[in-house]
Amino acid sequence: MAYEAIQYEVAEGVATITLNRPDRLNAWTRQMEMEVRAAMQKAGADDAVRCIILTGAGRGFCAGADMDLLTGIQQGGQQAEERRPSGGAANVRPDFRMTYSYFPTIPKLIIGAINGPCAGLGLVIALYCDIRYAADNAMFTSAFAARGLIAEHGISWTLPRLVGIANALDILCSARKFGAQEALHMGMLNRVLPGEQLLPAVREYAKLIASTVSPRSVGIMKRQVWDAQFQTLAESIVVGDAEMKESFLSEDFKEGVAHFMEKRPARFSGR
Repeated sequence: MAYEAIQYEVAEGVATITLNRPDRLNAWTRQMEMEVRAAMQKAGADDAVRCIILTGAGRGFCAGADMDLLTGIQQGGQQAEERRPSGGAANVRPDFRMTYSYFPTIPKLIIGAINGPCAGLGLVIALYCDIRYAADNAMFTSAFAARGLIAEHGISWTLPRLVGIANALDILCSARKFGAQEALHMGMLNRVLPGEQLLPAVREYAKLIASTVSPRSVGIMKRQVWDAQFQTLAESIVVGDAEMKESFLSEDFKEGVAHFMEKRPARFSGR
């Protein structure tokens, strides 16, 4: 597939998806939405990919929905996009079949490398990543209330789970800007780094995932954690017990024991 709004590359077991409209701070368009989804699904299905990085070109991560799109909706020239299920495997929860909520269905760890401004829809997308690293000069805002909008695309579900209800209401209702250190303190980020160190550090972490742990284990644990948001403790234990029995039969379990006993690098197959 030829991409117009993103860049896609794979190296050393890591797929990097780069939002590529740097002149507009990577403002989100429908073309970008389609391309990101296609790239995520491609990386998810590629056995050579063990981890995914999502970042932005230039000095921004994503400034939110492109203002031309919002202006078209405001003036009545374009229709606001309907939020509806977008398909998926029969065993995928309906919650993870919506327009932007499919990230949890990608069986690879998705790391958001937030290299600059992250606003509105850009914040929504960042929160669907599994792990978030940010540059120390990155700025965040929900922006919705300042545009006469509301907490859409599931951010009213994802944000409180990371930062708590009080902080989520502050971020959403004030639409104020806040920096990376505050986001880290609230629990929105895993790590904050100087800008020039961000991508090297994220790539190093991604390569650790790609080369030292079982991709089968990662895919199953990711699904367990996201699905557990809808389960009781007892239900999550039952699922975990069943998955552990399956793990004992896997090639990756055999390799996990063998490489440890033989004191050599792991050669996991994902099976």
